[in-house]
Amino acid sequence: MILLDFPLYLMETLKCRGSLCGFVVVFMFLTTVSKGSACHAPSTPQCFETKADEFYICEWSMNTTESDVMFDLYFKKNRFRNIKTTWSKIHRDKLNLFTPVDLWVEAHVGNSSCTSTKKSVILSNTVKYEAPQKMSVSWLKSGLKLQWKAVEQNSALAEVRFRRHDEHRTELWENRTTNTTVESSMYHVIVPNLSKHSAYQVQIRHRSTKAHNPLWSNWSPVVMVPAELEQMPGVTVTTTLINGTRKVMLAWKPMPHAVSVTGVNYTMNNTQSSRGCPCAERTQHFKWNKYTTYISYSAANISVIARNTAGYSPLAIIQVPAVPAADLKSCDKTLLDRKLNKQTCLELYDLQDGDSRSENVITLTGRKKKKERVKIRKTVKDYVRYLYFEHRCNGRKPQTVKMCLFYQKEGVPLREPQDFTPSSETDHSVDLSWKAIPSVDQRGFLTHYSLCRVKISSQEEHKDCQNISASLINHRLENLTPGTKYNISLAGVTRVGEGPRATITINTQPKKPVNVLWSLLFLFGFFFISTVCTFILKRIKNKIFPPVPTPVIPDFTPCQPESQQMLERKEEVHELTLHQLHPERKSLPEDAEETPVFRGKWDDGTDEDAEDERGDSRMPGGSSDECLSTDQALRSSREGEMTDMDQVDNEIAMLIYRNGLVFDVKTDST
Repeated sequence: MILLDFPLYLMETLKCRGSLCGFVVVFMFLTTVSKGSACHAPSTPQCFETKADEFYICEWSMNTTESDVMFDLYFKKNRFRNIKTTWSKIHRDKLNLFTPVDLWVEAHVGNSSCTSTKKSVILSNTVKYEAPQKMSVSWLKSGLKLQWKAVEQNSALAEVRFRRHDEHRTELWENRTTNTTVESSMYHVIVPNLSKHSAYQVQIRHRSTKAHNPLWSNWSPVVMVPAELEQMPGVTVTTTLINGTRKVMLAWKPMPHAVSVTGVNYTMNNTQSSRGCPCAERTQHFKWNKYTTYISYSAANISVIARNTAGYSPLAIIQVPAVPAADLKSCDKTLLDRKLNKQTCLELYDLQDGDSRSENVITLTGRKKKKERVKIRKTVKDYVRYLYFEHRCNGRKPQTVKMCLFYQKEGVPLREPQDFTPSSETDHSVDLSWKAIPSVDQRGFLTHYSLCRVKISSQEEHKDCQNISASLINHRLENLTPGTKYNISLAGVTRVGEGPRATITINTQPKKPVNVLWSLLFLFGFFFISTVCTFILKRIKNKIFPPVPTPVIPDFTPCQPESQQMLERKEEVHELTLHQLHPERKSLPEDAEETPVFRGKWDDGTDEDAEDERGDSRMPGGSSDECLSTDQALRSSREGEMTDMDQVDNEIAMLIYRNGLVFDVKTDST
């Protein structure tokens, strides 16, 4: 029908009349149709408002391989000529937007031409959005969230297609259609039931939900969606002390492939830099899985977070405590009241809880203004213990030059020592233990503890006190009286004074009586051990110093007393005369010459001394030789065969050796 109307339209356009003109028009039409056999008709054009500007875009398609194709676009009677592309951009002022218009396109290929079908449309009702651009993705608990810039404030209908990204195989596309939500001029779509451990390829297109004739936009570029970063980086820390500076080396394992298909970036943040200390390294971004930073001796929190195009990992926080310093002393002087240069930083850590936490810190730097420094200085509290740090810049690295304990103002302790308890009581001593006063209640430097005891039973109630080191938490109290009741108190002492006392009452045990049986056993054991030791020592002595054998001396019978009566008599001094007896004489003449053998004097002594002398006479020496001479004389008399030997009753020969002297003893013969 369109072909039959075309000659009439052509005659009307050329304004020709008559048979000759009709013949020419018919000839031209037939020639065009005959030549159009090589031209494939284009598709019906679609014209729509872009919402981005005041132009309408018309699009069509044509199946041809020719490069010199020209198009004419018709809006009812309006004609736009010599279009070289399959689309055209026309300002809205040149179009009739609110009434129906016929719309078609004519293609010219060489000497041939062809025309698309006509379509009657109202241009204001047709809307087609531009393809989504700069789409961002993120993983939620409910699924994958997609967002892109909204075309208008009304929601749109979106079609999402996706497929799992695998290095070894290609999966088919899946499509899902859903309505968008609008937040902050952004379209949002959540695609549920996707695996967070896999990577995906995603495309999206959208169209209006308010237009009477909405058109689908073109597909967005393919977006690669990495897997979710569920785990924080497993950071290992190596710290090295270098002259007031700490070198901190951070390292962690690389992320899995599904997570890093679009690359992984890392962010490191140091709280020392956020507090404004000079030389402290600020937030850093990098792509490798290790990093080295430098911090001072004060506490610091270093955070590391991984980031890909789908989101962030949990934050890995590395708490680096302050360098422990043994036997920290109180600050003799500080720079709190002095002007600081720009390379100096002061930090005061509140030790209320006994720990230097980085969130309880007061920072003063030379870069702050005077009014700000004064304001910060007023935040330092009285009776609160602070850990004072003084930092400086050294070669673009923070360096700690001073650490000490600081009180702006001291007071007496607020509380007594905790859990003050006795144990192991005896009759003269007791063990005491306690817990230190919390630092928040000390309110000053604790110099020592004061330990006092008072006898309750004593009328005078004399208090005996002693000082104990502040570092101790136990003590043995001695020199107590057995069976006595005591009040014992303990208090902490600062440079300002003494705090409250913790008091306990104890009873020493009575003195135990000595057990008689145990005493006897002890004495028996002592004597037994002494005897055994004596015997062993004698055996050892005999082995080392053997005894000297005593020579055998025969008893001298004539020198011994004949009867007990002689022992009982008193010693008398006599003259002893020994006569030589001859065989022919039976008796001794009275006037015979006296032959003194021994001369001497008797000592006045007892019978016991005489016995001793007799015993001594048996000892080897000069007296024994004399005794032998007397024995020989008697033997010579016996050899003379004297028969009157029995008549000499009073002949006694005695050898007396006393104190080294030889005495003569005389006796009268009867």
